[in-house]
Amino acid sequence: MPTRPADAIIPPPEKIVVTSKRVSCDGGGGALGHPLVYMDMGEDDHVECGYCDREFVLGKLKKNESPYHDPAARPPEAH
Repeated sequence: MPTRPADAIIPPPEKIVVTSKRVSCDGGGGALGHPLVYMDMGEDDHVECGYCDREFVLGKLKKNESPYHDPAARPPEAH
């Protein structure tokens, strides 16, 4: 495998603003995704997915909302 040139531009990880301290990530689903993982921010205002490096950043908290952020709509039979 050829090495990457030192001046290659690597895009930063995707940042997703969420309204809950509990989030889930599947890498976008499909063949390019990864196993569904659930993360909790704890005392921080952000958390990073260990698989795809997506960063979930806490925005304004809203009430009466599901405790998990679902990054991709999935049919009920996929759960």
